[in-house]
Amino acid sequence: MPSRQRVATVPAPARDRPETVPPRGTVPLPETMPPRGTVPPETMPPREPRRPGRPRSERADQAILSAALDLFAECGPDALCIEQVAARAGVGKATIYRRWPGKEDMLVDALGSLRAHLPVPQGKSVRADLIALLDAICREAADPRRARLFALLQGEGAQYPRLMASYVETVVQPRQDLVRSVLRRGVATGELRENTDINAATFLLNGAVLASMYGQAHTDVKYARRVVEELLRGLAAR
Repeated sequence: MPSRQRVATVPAPARDRPETVPPRGTVPLPETMPPRGTVPPETMPPREPRRPGRPRSERADQAILSAALDLFAECGPDALCIEQVAARAGVGKATIYRRWPGKEDMLVDALGSLRAHLPVPQGKSVRADLIALLDAICREAADPRRARLFALLQGEGAQYPRLMASYVETVVQPRQDLVRSVLRRGVATGELRENTDINAATFLLNGAVLASMYGQAHTDVKYARRVVEELLRGLAAR
């Protein structure tokens, strides 16, 4: 019988081997086993919450806003610069720029800090409530810095509409709204005439405040009482 010839088996190239065959000399790892050098997530300690950045200093904020208002009253918005505010507030320029992108944004917030703390109307007498409000507003307007700020805004407000809008929203509008609410209540209770012009009466009281600011009226402790009494002569119900 003819002898059978043995056919040599040539191993397949490495690139043709199945991917499931591990290299020679290695031990296959179970799919659930994490890579060497790692720790399973369930055994890792919980992460500590990330600490927030350093909180803003309320004291620094107040110092900056106060310095900005002082310099605004002294030199106006055009001449005011961040370097001056930083020097007067005792902070670095970087401290200001971390809070506001520029001087106008800083001044908007500075004017916003001028919110008036007016007395709460008691609701027993329109006359008494108007006297208390007008007296508080006049005493506040007697502050030289506030008077200077108002004068500058009246003169340069067209160039800085955001500043003027902030002042009206923060200072002027809350006062007028409170006065209007007292006058409306007086109409509702019969203390004032039904046809009372609320806006006109509010503007008359506002004019009395402006007269006191610019020294056009003799103001004393009884100034608010005299103004309100004269106003009510024409508004009181007959």
